[in-house]
Amino acid sequence: MKGHIMSDTRKPFHGEKRTPGGKADGMKRAGTKTFGGKDGAGRGAKPADKPGFGKTSQKPAHPQGGSHPQGGNRPHAPRPGSPRPQRREESRASTLTARRVALDTLLDVTVQDAYASLALDKRLNAGVHLSERDKRLCTELVYGTLENRIRIDYMIDQFLTDPNVDRIVREILRMGVYQLFFLDRIPDMAAVDESVKLTRSMGLESLTGLVNAVLRNMLRRRDDIRFPKPEDGAEAYLSVMFSTPRVLVRRFIEAYGEQQALEIARYRPGTHDTTLRVTRGRMTPQEMEAFLEKQEIPFERGLIEGMYRLSRPGDLAQSFAYRNGLFSIQGESSVLAALAVGARPGMNVLDACAAPGGKTAVLAEEMEDSGRILAWDKHEHRVALIRAMTQRLGFDNVRPAVRDAQVLREELVDTQDAVLIDAPCSGTGVMLSKPDVKYRVSEQSLRELSDTQRAILESCSAYVRRGGVLVYSTCSILPEENERQVRAFLETHPDFVLEGLSERMPEALRGRVQDGMLQLLPHRDHLEGFFIARMVRKD
Repeated sequence: MKGHIMSDTRKPFHGEKRTPGGKADGMKRAGTKTFGGKDGAGRGAKPADKPGFGKTSQKPAHPQGGSHPQGGNRPHAPRPGSPRPQRREESRASTLTARRVALDTLLDVTVQDAYASLALDKRLNAGVHLSERDKRLCTELVYGTLENRIRIDYMIDQFLTDPNVDRIVREILRMGVYQLFFLDRIPDMAAVDESVKLTRSMGLESLTGLVNAVLRNMLRRRDDIRFPKPEDGAEAYLSVMFSTPRVLVRRFIEAYGEQQALEIARYRPGTHDTTLRVTRGRMTPQEMEAFLEKQEIPFERGLIEGMYRLSRPGDLAQSFAYRNGLFSIQGESSVLAALAVGARPGMNVLDACAAPGGKTAVLAEEMEDSGRILAWDKHEHRVALIRAMTQRLGFDNVRPAVRDAQVLREELVDTQDAVLIDAPCSGTGVMLSKPDVKYRVSEQSLRELSDTQRAILESCSAYVRRGGVLVYSTCSILPEENERQVRAFLETHPDFVLEGLSERMPEALRGRVQDGMLQLLPHRDHLEGFFIARMVRKD
């Protein structure tokens, strides 16, 4: 498939260098925009004219294979008389442990089909004693390797005589290649040696030679590594170069055209920010800003009043302010979906797919903790998250319950002033923060999700009273889950009409609303990819 991709003059692989767990070199500091990297090829991608990401010969040599906490490329000199060799060995052992935790997490994802964020949290909280630097390294290896997996496999397979290598070795090779070709401050030989040690630590002594040979051969022949070119077809090119499964590439091209599909696939933000939302009535924006300044945390204001984007937040979930409900950690797109409801004090509202509870919290604040919010999820452990949220924030008007939103409950028909459906979806709008999501997408999964979305709309729309509001949202950028789903619903439910979304959105986004629907795209809007539609049932 030829087209506009060939005429694109920018280098699609140019990205900002990253240190393990650190920020991009040259990134702007506090109070400035840190979004960018339209040309970024991946987390930690290196600028290069060739697709092999060739390194310069001058690279910082850190004996432990990581960056210094203060950003330098050498560790502090030891105090006189200190046991330097022992300290170095202890640090090496710690770094190996970080790589082992990263490997175990990746195996959880690829073999056990676990979610990366949950698997990593579980591993890091399982009694493993890692320094903050090694935790950052571990996190970088997990997310960076996942983010670039298709491209990495394409590279590896050019150096394997048998691609059906042991799955543990495959994952070790992926991590090794990520360190060699995508990170900047891990010396080549350190990355190779640690990969060999990791293979040995997994009881695979007989395969250490293979790991060593493949990685060293890739280094020697880096200029010989071949990649697809635009003229080979947009689907193959975008899939490999930006590690996007073909099933998604096809849909991006179909929905947005080749040029826009290129922008979607290659976009990587300069930083992976954390977004905070102040709890209304518990903390003012001015107090939040004073808190962040006191903690010396760089921030910028979000599009929504009382929301802040943090590039280096630390572990705020352990802070006194968070534990006492003064703020929540929540994406802006999620908040926009809740604001679209237009909740007011005294209303009866159903949040049909509520876990983990962020949108429920926004609704409760809008309603000033009055009226009643039914907050459902079909899994008990996720409903527990909603309960924990209500306890932390101190809401009395939320009623969490284990309910399947697809199953009609006759007693609730025509009783709700508003219903919010944040439907299960492919998650294609949040791939940048959850890279494992894209590997779960298949033709079958999209069909099943579409059926589920349709069933939830059918059941939950029945709960909306005459004159009431129905909001449908997803964290997807695929039209078949979004606009097409809403259009199909309206065709069979003429008593519902699209209405009044623009005035509930920040001014900067009002021009994006079309026919009462809003599609956010990360590369264009610098927000998580979300779809929001607001419908009203005719009185």
